[in-house]
Amino acid sequence: MVTLTISEDIKNELQQFLDENPQAELVNTYLFFIQRKYNFQPVLYPKEKLVYQSAEDAIRTVEKGGKLWNETEIKIGFAKQSVNEQTKKIYICPFTGKVFGDNTHPNPQDAIYDWVSKCPENTERVGGLRVKRFFVSEDPEMIKSYISKTPRKEPITKVVFSSALSGKLFNSREAVIKDFRQNYLREMELVEVQNQNRFQIEEKFLEFIQNQLVEDKVSAFVEALAEHPEFSAHIERWLA
Repeated sequence: MVTLTISEDIKNELQQFLDENPQAELVNTYLFFIQRKYNFQPVLYPKEKLVYQSAEDAIRTVEKGGKLWNETEIKIGFAKQSVNEQTKKIYICPFTGKVFGDNTHPNPQDAIYDWVSKCPENTERVGGLRVKRFFVSEDPEMIKSYISKTPRKEPITKVVFSSALSGKLFNSREAVIKDFRQNYLREMELVEVQNQNRFQIEEKFLEFIQNQLVEDKVSAFVEALAEHPEFSAHIERWLA
């Protein structure tokens, strides 16, 4: 026989959940309890239409598959007024390190296209024409690395990280992961996960849900709730 206890904090959360959702079904209420009990936050990764138990699981899986970031070398050339403390986005020539900031040039994207199309160091050709390849970064640490009061005659080479999803450059692996977490994952409630059929559930997460949704565990949940009179009306409704 499965026995189950409900902490005071979770009991209060359950009460709030049922106050806000007075017609909630037993399974949905139980799933709400399970999420709080094990303290996890499911996330959807829309690109692969997969739901993971947590952002950490999604990051670990995508990173292991080599689909999160790549190391790349860039050149950093320092020039006065190309970047400053108010710059939020930069466009970088991969061949010379020339950079145009969103606040230091009236049309930075047009400028970088024009620059790489004429850059003597650009030896990459497609159909006989110079490729118009360049990097983009909105990472504050990356932008900061281009700020210098002392211009250099020669650019320096630096290893940075590019997002495998957007191609944008970041100063560190951690910055790529932060961007992935903020912009490519969407938090979901466990109830939403169970009730949807548009996305797949990651295998281990699906197994976890199936192991929780068994009759003896749900019954134990109802018995634990029955010890608290404030839930009696809901229990009567579920068992009717």
